[in-house]
Amino acid sequence: MMFTTRMVQLFAVVPGKDCERVTEALLREGVMQFINVSELEREQPGKVSNLKPEVSLADISDLRKRLEGFLHAGGIIPSAPSEADLKNRVRVDVELEKGRLDRVTQERESIRERQRTIQQEILNIEDIKRQIELYGKGLSGVTLASKYSLVSMEVGKLLVSNVGQLEEGLKGLPALSIALGQKNDVSYHLLISVKRGNEQIDKILAKSGWTRVEWPNELQAVDADVSKEISTKLAELSNEQKKLETKANDIFRREEDHVRQTWAKLRVIELFCRIQSHFKSSSRTIIFTGWVPSSKRKRLTEEISRVCGDHCYLEWNEAGGKDTIADEVPVQFRNPQILAPFQMLVSNFGIPEYGTIDPTPFVMPIYLSMFGLMFADVGQGLILTILGTAGAFLFRRNQERKGWYQLSWLIIWCGLSSVLFGVLFGSFFGVGLFKPLWFDFHGIISGHSSRSSVINDVSDILSIAIYFGVFVISLGLLFNWINMIRTGKWMELLIDKGGVLGGWIYAGGIYIAYFMIAHGYKEVPPWTTLFLLAGMPALCLFIKEPYHFFKHREGSPAGKFGVFTIFNFFMGWIVELLEIFGGYLSNTLSFMRVAGLGIAHVCLMMSFFTLADMTSGVASVLILVIGNILVISLEGLSAGIQALRLNYYEFFTKFFHGTGKLYTPISLDSSSK
Repeated sequence: MMFTTRMVQLFAVVPGKDCERVTEALLREGVMQFINVSELEREQPGKVSNLKPEVSLADISDLRKRLEGFLHAGGIIPSAPSEADLKNRVRVDVELEKGRLDRVTQERESIRERQRTIQQEILNIEDIKRQIELYGKGLSGVTLASKYSLVSMEVGKLLVSNVGQLEEGLKGLPALSIALGQKNDVSYHLLISVKRGNEQIDKILAKSGWTRVEWPNELQAVDADVSKEISTKLAELSNEQKKLETKANDIFRREEDHVRQTWAKLRVIELFCRIQSHFKSSSRTIIFTGWVPSSKRKRLTEEISRVCGDHCYLEWNEAGGKDTIADEVPVQFRNPQILAPFQMLVSNFGIPEYGTIDPTPFVMPIYLSMFGLMFADVGQGLILTILGTAGAFLFRRNQERKGWYQLSWLIIWCGLSSVLFGVLFGSFFGVGLFKPLWFDFHGIISGHSSRSSVINDVSDILSIAIYFGVFVISLGLLFNWINMIRTGKWMELLIDKGGVLGGWIYAGGIYIAYFMIAHGYKEVPPWTTLFLLAGMPALCLFIKEPYHFFKHREGSPAGKFGVFTIFNFFMGWIVELLEIFGGYLSNTLSFMRVAGLGIAHVCLMMSFFTLADMTSGVASVLILVIGNILVISLEGLSAGIQALRLNYYEFFTKFFHGTGKLYTPISLDSSSK
């Protein structure tokens, strides 16, 4: 668990006639990360060629993604293909399925477009209705009750034959035409519109032959019917909207099973094509190579041999061996599920190089300790735990929100850490309801500590953060030494600023600081001790620049040795010493923010209690509730970010380069993106 999974490389030659069966076996096992064919070409120039697929991978992938989008629009996330889909794979007529999907998509899109138009009409009419209700209708006087109204009304006439043209032109515009009556071949209408659309509406009225008329006496009573007409129109549009929605859902239900089945078939074909895109073919054989976890070696050997009838050549090579193709070995984490949220934090920073330490198991206790020290409260920790549990329950089956699911679990862990440290410090929503198991954080900050603990003042709290920082940085240096030993970087192990000499200087600096503090800042260690702790390793570091110069001088334009070369040696040495002394000092002091945020958390709660004491009753309770909400949201977020920052920049930078490549084999469960 401390190191990533051991990987081995397979170089395989199988008969060309067994290509399909071998591909099926590789997909079923789903454990091989193939090496790009271009890298294989460098090893076998001119002897092999690309395997020509029966169908275009791009066409298959494009159609599969379109089908997936169709299902997503209906709220369905298709499941990964199963063993049954693999065994019963059939050829898919891509052009036929494209045509069918195009027709269905066009049919649904026409419905959606009509729905958008109707929705716009509904919004426009509702806008008109609000304006009328706000300012009054005033139809009998032809003018509205208020000059601030955004609605205009007028009565006009036009030929009956032009009514359809008028209504079609007004669709989607903020206007409503209400038929008032008909005389011979002339139709009278009441036009209600929002003034902002008048210019466009005037053009439509002119085109349809609209003529404005004075209010006839027989139309004076229309006042009471306008709202009814508007409501009726809204009801008609809403009913039509529902019918269109039902029609769209019917189309989806009609096609759902077929789309699901076709998606699964295409996904299997797509994965087949992806695997075979890494194959190289000779006259009668297929060649492929890739990385496999060593624990899967025996099983994969048996499967390939079985489908080929033992007519195959399989060569296994350990990572780093002279016969391996490509130097970059993929990295597979092997952490238990409980560490998944913290593995997410590591992956966000980078992937560890193959063969080096995976920091995930150590990030969990370090991150949670930092968070707990900054946000120690039983009650607030319980709230975080409840919120995280709700999030985990909400996202537990949503593969599209897997990151949110892991984040929810991280919040749960942070909440539990807050509860634990709240018990150690005796804090429950900022109140000391019980005796602390370690020390009274609130009492120290408020000046009411009983001084019955070894931690009695703010300086002691700051010391805890410093000691914690020294431990984390020292652990990072130790991991760096282990990584260098495992990768055979022996000289860097000695002279690197994160190597033995750098660690020697850091340890010496810690001792010197401790000595001065113990003697009231009035004494320093003897000069002999100072030289052994800091002077000697500093002098030894001088060999770093000459070593790199002579190692890389061949073929380098700056490889000529001279007076300026010696000057560069001294300048590089001085810069290196400044980086070590200044860097380690700032790295260690950076951990004081852990104590600082913990103190800020206590001070904020004290402030809200002070405000609550200045009031009484409901107001006092409300202040405390709002205060806790603010502290949980703002302080909780700040503590989480600062704990992450300290891990990334003070811990990871000592040993973790994040330049590895994640192990992503092609399997039935492979990401479909």
